[in-house]
Formats: sequence, structure tokens, C-alpha cells
Amino acid sequence: MPQKKKTKKEINEAIQDWLDSYSSSKKATIKDVAQIAGVSKNTISRIINNSPLVKDETRLVVKTIIEKIGYQPDPQARGLAFRHSFLIGMLYGNPNPHFVLNLQQGILDGLDDTDYELVVRPCYRSNPNYLSDIQAFVERMKLAGVILTPSLAEDEALAKMLRKAGCKYIRISPAELDEEKNIIVTNDRIGASEAADYLSSLGHTQIACILGRSDFLSSKERLEGFRESLRANKIHLPTEYLVKGDFTFESGTSATQELLALPTPPTAIFASNDEMAAGALHAIRLAGLRVPEDLSVVGYDDFHIAVTVWPRLTTLRSPIHDTGKLAVQKLLSENPSNQSAFPDIPSPTLVVRESTSPPTP
Repeated sequence: MPQKKKTKKEINEAIQDWLDSYSSSKKATIKDVAQIAGVSKNTISRIINNSPLVKDETRLVVKTIIEKIGYQPDPQARGLAFRHSFLIGMLYGNPNPHFVLNLQQGILDGLDDTDYELVVRPCYRSNPNYLSDIQAFVERMKLAGVILTPSLAEDEALAKMLRKAGCKYIRISPAELDEEKNIIVTNDRIGASEAADYLSSLGHTQIACILGRSDFLSSKERLEGFRESLRANKIHLPTEYLVKGDFTFESGTSATQELLALPTPPTAIFASNDEMAAGALHAIRLAGLRVPEDLSVVGYDDFHIAVTVWPRLTTLRSPIHDTGKLAVQKLLSENPSNQSAFPDIPSPTLVVRESTSPPTP
């Protein structure tokens, strides 16, 4: 039988009776909340899980009771009600450990004061079974949502599989690939453009670029931003000044050696990440040259390596930590389409250090 609706006075008296009988060994239960409120346990469960099928008046009363008697919902029970766990998955295939750790810390900070925990899993698109492996992982862990990092975030087949499985996701991507509610755009093109503008402002006209991995959209976006800025500054970019890398220190070293062997070497190098920029410093030193006197170097990301090499790197600071926090907010939001509810992720910003200077006359 439905319980008789209680008056405000009756509810306050029931709360006081419960508190008067409280002991350190007594723990508030969902049954206690229901009895005090004069509603069913199902109604309490709906309110805890933010169901819209409850009147605002009832919701306010129940939340007041929960606060006063200190009831704490069981996360596992909540997970069963939703048929998922309270786990968020972070899937990555990025070869840069600094990126992975910075993003992971941002996600963990975003999960503070929530019932959710983080599960991290490496995934590689080169594995022919990687889609089925991810699907099995999502289903086995009953993930409440997934954060996709580059270059996994660029795989439309993966996003389609997650939609079909009913798993919420956020894609972290250098460019628009999805609805706003499902994506965070990192504006890599803007960052690379700023690097080229800065080198141009110093007076450099012979500026080379070490590219990132071809299977990462960030490589394409950074190259396009770099090119657009040089074009706007009326600086020619010879084909031989574009050298392939793969985001590693070793590839930055070999790419720079290739550039230094040209009949007309560049006076400045923009490397598509800090690891390759550090490799460029190494190659320049091996060649008996100096940075920045003989060659200026600019990196991208502003990870820890940027300040542990010498000279310290001028680079583009990418807000990876803030991106991780925002990914959590969007993933757990009841209305992720409302963009005004979320902070803007700033575009990458230039950090000037000792690895750049005007070209030597």
C-alpha cells in the first residue's frame, strides 16, 4: 500500500527521532530514508540516481533527509541499478608517456568528489582485433563511459561501436570529428601557427618542420597551421624542409641530421612535439653547432622534458591536464550538449625560453 504523505512537521520529528537513536555503530540505510520521508525505497533510488520521474518537492525533502542523517548510497548498488559499474575508462595508443600521465592526472582530478574511479588501458590500432578487444573490455568492466585519446579518438569505427554498445564517450581530438557533446578539440592548428608566427617575428625565413606520425591527426593539423602561418608571413617552405618523424627523441635526432645535411640548412626548426625537439638539440650539438646561435628550435606540448634539456625549449603549452578534467565533466554531465555549462579549453600558448633567438647575421 502507498504510504500516507507526511507533513513537514512529521518529517522533522522523524528525523529527530532517528538522530536521538543514533549510535556510532548505526549506519543510515535507504530504508531509514524512505520511512522518514514516507515514500517507497524505489522513489529514494530514483532521486539518488537523478531520475526525472520524481516531483521537485519530494526530491528536495529526500535530499534534506539524506544530508541530515548522513546516508551514503552504495556505489555498487547504484551501478546495478544502471547496469553499469562506476568506472570510467581511459583508452590510449599515444606513444608519449608525458601526454598519457598529464591527461590521466587531469581525469583523476576531475573524478574527485564523485563515486567514479578510473581504469586505464593501452590499445593499438595496428592490432587487427583491437575493436573487438575494446568492446569486450567495455562490456566486461561495465564502463559508465570512455575517454578516447589521440589517435584512437580519430577512429570513427570505434566511436560507432561505442554508440551501438550504449557506452558514453568523449573524443579528445585536434579537430571537429563529432557532436559537441562527444568531443573536446585541442586546437593544434592554432598552436603550430603561433610557433611559425613567432619564428617569423624573430627574422627567420628558412624555417623547417619535423612532422609527427602520419596516423595522428595532430600531425596533419600542426603542419597545416605551420604552413598557413608561413604563407601569411610570405615565407617559402621548401619540400626538403619537411622531414618525417614519429614523435620520438630518436626521430627528432635523425630528422635534424637530415636537415643539417642540406645544401642550405634551415636557421630554425619547429618540431611537432617536445621529444623530437629534444632530439633536434642533440643532433645540433653532435654537429658542433649551438642553439640558438646557429639554429633556433621550437617544440610543442611543454611537457617536463622541455625544461630538463639545455637550452630549455621554447614550446607551445598544450592544456592537457585541463582537457582531462573537462572530459570528465562532459562525460558525467546530464546535459553535455549545453556547452555554456563547461569551461573553455584555452588554445595552446607560446612559452619562450632559451632555445630561440633571431638568426645570426
